[in-house]
Order: sequence, then structure tokens, then C-alpha cells
Amino acid sequence: MSVILGRGKKNNIAAIVGASAGVGVVFLIIATYTLYKVVKKRRTKKRQEKFFKRNGGLLLQQQCSADEGGVEKTMLFSAKELNKASDGFNTNRILGQGGQGTVYKGMLTDGRIVAIKKSKKVDESQLEQFINEVVILSQINHRNVVKLLGCCLETEVPLLVYEFIPNGTLFTLIHNGNNEELPLTWNLRLRIAIEVAGALAYLHSAVSIPIFHRDIKSSNILLDEKYVAKVSDFGTSRSVTIDKTHLTTVVKGTFGYLDPEYFQSSQFTEKSDVYSFGVVLAELLTRQKPISSATTDEDYNLSLATRFLMSMEQDSLKNILDPELINQGIEQEVTAAAKLAQRCLNLNGKKRPTMKEVAIGLESIKLSSVQSTTENFQSPSHIEGESVVFSDNNYTWTTEVDSFRSVSDVHPLMNKH
Repeated sequence: MSVILGRGKKNNIAAIVGASAGVGVVFLIIATYTLYKVVKKRRTKKRQEKFFKRNGGLLLQQQCSADEGGVEKTMLFSAKELNKASDGFNTNRILGQGGQGTVYKGMLTDGRIVAIKKSKKVDESQLEQFINEVVILSQINHRNVVKLLGCCLETEVPLLVYEFIPNGTLFTLIHNGNNEELPLTWNLRLRIAIEVAGALAYLHSAVSIPIFHRDIKSSNILLDEKYVAKVSDFGTSRSVTIDKTHLTTVVKGTFGYLDPEYFQSSQFTEKSDVYSFGVVLAELLTRQKPISSATTDEDYNLSLATRFLMSMEQDSLKNILDPELINQGIEQEVTAAAKLAQRCLNLNGKKRPTMKEVAIGLESIKLSSVQSTTENFQSPSHIEGESVVFSDNNYTWTTEVDSFRSVSDVHPLMNKH
């Protein structure tokens, strides 16, 4: 009997020891895993802090220090949140790719659809450009400028988060065939031109420090669900003070839209944006690309700006105009817009109008168009030399319109023969 009890006691002791060892092993595994997670979290945090500094986080804080709450205005997203929003930056989510990076479609946890711009791997020479875009867009609140929602600097490459603009670019609308749902009518072209001109006038004149975009082109003009124009891609933009010029060692921009004066002098002014807008306006009038790939016609080897100016000088606008705009009873309005584009494309920057003047000129064309179908409507010719107020939800300006003639005073350039 005592032998059996002895054996039972030994078995109990063995069971206890075994259970204790098992618990110890489990505890060791848990402790090891916990320690691993803590170490990994610390390493991830240090890595993110390293990326934050490398991606210009300190530069962002420095640039925003002059503006109280500037950093807070730019929402900082976590890498985890944006990775989830873009489904791990799935290639199926790509909206577009360009020289500065790739844009992905994403959905935030609150259900908002966004566009996430993943920059290319940057070096120190490109950091300022990226942070510059963040700072500039954080200061802008305009219905015709794409809204920056925030950024993420804790990833290997920096990320920008914008409002999602669903209907592509103006370039696509103009050049990629007819949109059956939205024909490119004269009224639509004029409205888009007015919206873009108003946004640029705001950037040049209505903000505390003038902002020059430096890369205005139809592919940088997005269209929202109502086909309202939104100016985008401020990566090469500059805030300029005092002399309102910017001297660069490397000329940046897009050929076909690039101001020849800026190309020669490397000195960018507000009139350089005006030139680029003139090319966009010429695109809207002609539906021709800024740089043509055609080789059969010698004239098509020239830029659109050059061909447009030649047509204007030769009094042959009809030869380059989009055929859809001919014989629609809008000759005076189209001619006035062409004259305005010609002024924007003047090779002498000093002779170009300001964007504020361009915006007012386009508004006067719109008013004249309305007058032609509405009785007792006061035309711009009745208010020449007087102050006119144009405004939207974000800004208001009053200016003189005596530099613009009434549309009815413009000599037709579209020959009938």
C-alpha cells in the first residue's frame, strides 16, 4: 500500500513539474513574443522618425512655424491608415503616373474617397519641392484648386492625400475624342477657362504671398463630378515676395506650355503662368495638342502656340479653330477669346495681361454672350472704364475694365471665304 502511495506521489510531483514546465514554456513564448513586439514597435517608431526627418518633417515644421497652427492645418496620416486605404498600394488602384510619382485611389476609414500621391524616392534636392507643395496647398482654400487633405512623412517615400476628383483631366476631355455624356460645347469651354483663370488670379493676387504655379497645362487641370475645373500639381510652385520673380538654376515646366522668356532667362514671373494659360486657352479653341506628333505637315512640327500666333497674325483663325466652333453664331465670342489668348502668348512678358485681367476679359465675353440672348442686359461696352466686381466664395476683387473692349468691338478674324 505504501509503495502505491509513493508511486502516486511521484506521479503527482511529475505532473506538477510537467505542468509548471509547460506553463513556463508558454510564459516564455508569450514573454518572448511580447518583447519581440515591443522591440519591433520601437524599431518601427525609430524608423518612422527617421523617415519623418528624411522626408522633410522638420523642414515642414520650420516652414509652418511662421504661421501659427500651420502644421495642424495639414493633417498627418499614419502609414498604416494609408496602406489600408489603398489596399497596400495595389496597382489596380493607380489613377495616374507622372514625373513626380504615382497617384492611387483610396478610401479612408470615415468613407471618404481620396487620391494618394506616392512620390518617387526623393533625395535632398527634391525634398524642398515636396514640402513646398504641402505648405502651399495648406494655405489655399479655393473651389477651383484641388484640396490637400494631408500628408504622411513616416514612410520610405512621402505621401500626399488629396480630395478625389473623378472625371479625369482637361487634356483627356479635349483630346481623347468626344464625350457623349458631356459634349465640349462653347459654353463649357468658356466656363472652364473662366474657372482656371479665376484660380490663377486668386493665387497671384488674392493670397497674402503671391503663388506662381509654374506648370499650368491641361493635364494639371482636373474635372470634378460636375465638371468644375480644379487646378492641381503644385510640386514646382513657388511663393514669391517683394520682386515677384523667381530665379532658378534649372528651368522647370512642360514643353509646349513653357514661357520662352522664362526658358531664356530662367526668371519666372506671374506672366509666365499667363503664357501657359494662353496655351491652355488655345487648346480649348482648337482642340489641338501643344506639341504635335504629326510629321506630314511642316506647320505641325511647330508648337501650338506658334501656329496659333501665326494664324492670328495672318487673319486666318478659321484655319486653326476647332470646326465645331464655326458657324454656331458665336463668332464674336470665340474671336474675343482668341484675341485674349494671343495677348497671353505675347513673346514679351511685359505686354501680356495679368491673370486678373484675363479673368475679367473672359467674364466680359461671358456677359456679352448672355446679352446676345437677353434683352435689356447691360453689356461690358456700357461699363467700360468703370469698376466691376467679380467674386466667388473665397475672394472678391474690384478692377477697371477699360483695358478690354466690348466683344462687339472686336474685328472678326474668321474669314468667310
